[in-house]
Amino acid sequence: MHVGVAMFCTDYAIAPTELAKALEDRGFESLWLPEHSHIPLTRASPFPQGGDLPKKYYDVMDPFVVLGAAAAVTTRLKIATGICLVPQRDPIQTAKSVATVDQLSKGRFLFGVGAGWNADEMADHGTDFKSRNKVMRERIEAMRAIWTKTKPEYSGEFVKFGPMMTWPKPVQKPHPPVLVGGGLPYGARRALAYGDGWMPHAKRPTYRLLDKLPEYREMEKAAGRTLPITAFGAEHDPSAWGPYRDAGIDRIVLSINSEAADAVLPQLDKWAAKLATVR
Repeated sequence: MHVGVAMFCTDYAIAPTELAKALEDRGFESLWLPEHSHIPLTRASPFPQGGDLPKKYYDVMDPFVVLGAAAAVTTRLKIATGICLVPQRDPIQTAKSVATVDQLSKGRFLFGVGAGWNADEMADHGTDFKSRNKVMRERIEAMRAIWTKTKPEYSGEFVKFGPMMTWPKPVQKPHPPVLVGGGLPYGARRALAYGDGWMPHAKRPTYRLLDKLPEYREMEKAAGRTLPITAFGAEHDPSAWGPYRDAGIDRIVLSINSEAADAVLPQLDKWAAKLATVR
């Protein structure tokens, strides 16, 4: 089982290049970066985890710019979006960003995607909240066409473009894996419909992923396919990691606070000492 780390990169946290090098040096598999383009001052959408929205959501850096920098200072570390808010992004430009980062990293990019929860933020990008899942699917389908075809075109309800030419193409063939975020049953259903992997939260207010895996395995049987699972936001206690491995989880991702190096690096050292126990 692989172990990755996620952080909201900000101007007051450890530099993302230092974080990336620290993760690679310590044997972690991957670095995961979330995104929010902005946070509207209106609050139509409650924070899914409850309470006030943490400051880091307002402050987070652009993931593709940061991942390009992380790629430049590492050679083995996988770099990933966790998650990219596809309904808020132009698919043609995002396809180019994905392909560019995959080129810069020589094929180390993982494309974690999600539909998003902030209706106010999404509205500022011109996407209706109720349509976000349909928009996401079409934009991913359109990006796949761009990554894999010399003269791609796409015609859907929300995405339309005629034949075009655009490079670079990704290093990974046919394209970087698309890991679809979301819980049970809806996120899992979307992942099984068009994802290359499923990326649920390890725990939610109403359930734990490990307790729900039998339900998901039945969904896999009905869909006629299986997907690698990335459990996002796993417990910080290494003694809790083993059950994920034993359940067949491909990867866990540990979320670390947006803090300076003197706080982050000791935490990474503690986790790194336990990586061998789950490999």
